[in-house]
Amino acid sequence: MEHAAVERPRARARSPRVRSEANIHIRATVQIKHLIDTAATAVGKTLSEFVLDCARQHAIDVLLDQRLFVLDPDKYDAFISALDNPPPAGAKLKALMKRKPLWQR
Repeated sequence: MEHAAVERPRARARSPRVRSEANIHIRATVQIKHLIDTAATAVGKTLSEFVLDCARQHAIDVLLDQRLFVLDPDKYDAFISALDNPPPAGAKLKALMKRKPLWQR
């Protein structure tokens, strides 16, 4: 039985190297490293470029998820109204606001 040859994608021309100033060290299983290496080759990047690009993009997504949210106009209006017209402070909130912070005790 003859096996079909699997051709690896050709690497794209890389951008000029930027001098890195910090190292990131990680450990992975052989299987995960092979998976990531194969994906990096598929898009024409080195393993380091691929991992760093993915980690950077995920970091941006995580931080944006904590700072940016989008609402349709009706929900936005309700949100703004809630901010502009908060409910009166309850007993627990009043007690919390009267407590001295740990650094002032």
